[in-house]
Amino acid sequence: MKIVHIVRHGESYSNTSDFWMSDDVGLTEKGINQANAVASRFENLPIEIIFSSNIQRAKDTALIIKSKIDKPIEYHDLFNERKWPSEQNGLHKKGEESNKMSEKIWKIFPNPELRYSDEENFTDLKERIKNILLFLESRQEENIMIVTHGFILRIMMAYIVMGEDLSPEECDQFIDKFHTKNTGITTIHHGKTNKKTNWHLSSWNDHSHL
Repeated sequence: MKIVHIVRHGESYSNTSDFWMSDDVGLTEKGINQANAVASRFENLPIEIIFSSNIQRAKDTALIIKSKIDKPIEYHDLFNERKWPSEQNGLHKKGEESNKMSEKIWKIFPNPELRYSDEENFTDLKERIKNILLFLESRQEENIMIVTHGFILRIMMAYIVMGEDLSPEECDQFIDKFHTKNTGITTIHHGKTNKKTNWHLSSWNDHSHL
């Protein structure tokens, strides 16, 4: 059975800022401490490899974990956070312009033909999640860690729970309700149930190390 532990990155300056920031900002001091704490959780677990987002806050988290468990890291865009409109960068998160943009983005989210500008819509994200799961299935390792981001993690869980028939409306419920703490651990496994081999959710947002 393949077991995958998915870790949300530690607290970053993007999390604490009132403004939408670029992907090159790293962890806060609190985020570094969180990453060290979650790394200690994995010191005695049989992790074989770490896959990480290419975004700095995830890379920083993965490197701290690697320093304690000494396993190889591979960086993949597959595990990056959802791509948001480029125009969002630098806007105040609760400003009028940002609020209007968000309203438009969510209004067109279910429509596969529409985008506000260059962001990923529901169809893009669903396809990326399918590719993530296929990628994991193709790997020989049985015990895997992923360091990724909160939004893409919720989409991934929505797809695992609801399957190929996941609708934009169901996805929206997962996005709204199933939040994760920084360095929260979500575990999934790939194995047989009722003679079918599928992905299953084992635990969600374990943050007892915090």
